Amino acid sequence: MLEFLQVGSRLLAAGEEAGHATDEHTSGHSTSTTHAAEGDHKGDHKGDHGLSFTGLGVYLAIVLAILFAWTVSMRKGLNGRFFTKWTTQWTEHMYVFVENMAVGIIGARGRRYMPFLVTLWLIIFIGNIVSLFFPSSVTGDLSFNLAMALIVVGYVQWEGIKQNGLFGHIAHFAGPKLPLALAVLITPMIFIVELLSETMKNVSLSLRLYGNIDGGHKAVVAMNDLGKHIANIGGFDVNIPIGMFLMPIKLLTCIVQAMIFTLLFCVYVSMVTHDEHHGDEHGHDHGHDHGNDHGHGEPAHA
Repeated sequence: MLEFLQVGSRLLAAGEEAGHATDEHTSGHSTSTTHAAEGDHKGDHKGDHGLSFTGLGVYLAIVLAILFAWTVSMRKGLNGRFFTKWTTQWTEHMYVFVENMAVGIIGARGRRYMPFLVTLWLIIFIGNIVSLFFPSSVTGDLSFNLAMALIVVGYVQWEGIKQNGLFGHIAHFAGPKLPLALAVLITPMIFIVELLSETMKNVSLSLRLYGNIDGGHKAVVAMNDLGKHIANIGGFDVNIPIGMFLMPIKLLTCIVQAMIFTLLFCVYVSMVTHDEHHGDEHGHDHGHDHGNDHGHGEPAHA
């Protein structure tokens, strides 16, 4: 029985090799044509996850040009008493929103990060908006998002080192202080897990933004393909851009993803720093309360 199975498997293998040889001979021209087409496609895109260096530079130039034009328009609307242009008013709303988010998460110290936060918000938001009207954008490129994530996480480490010192920041990854017997076993495990978690922040930040922007674009393209040649009237094909119905959702995604990226930066900073003014204000308020209690108590003694 075993010999029969061995002979049968050899015959099947020989038949498959002969079939592959025939297929390779008959489809040689089509295969070469396919490879040529793939080569042309890869000239514009580096695989399925990013733009070419030139394409990325073009889209980044578009984002920066829009940002520059917005800034010029916003500055023209500045007035000593009120804002005269809608771009200035919208910029004020955006700034106040980001400032409240930073102060609410980090504390009063969060205001010192506003230049970085506003720049980060504008680059991501404008990049997301560009993706609504162009085939791609900088935020639809994984390498660009990874670069922004590395800047964010690196800046957080720098702030942690400035606040706590190098060794104090490294000790932050070791977790809470434990008795010696437990520290020997548990502290190294916590340290490794925390380092992996800190490294994965780069992955989560970049993949989240890339997946939402690039995935949204692919969803629109796929739905537009469904609307192609949906009917024929008078010999003319009728195409319905079904993907346009996703535009409100994509616009909401543009806002949400910019908010999440900046919000997570605030969360990461708050984890490695502490608000110095918060403790002073708390002690100051406590002193006032104590003084008021003492002041209210004097008439009782009198």
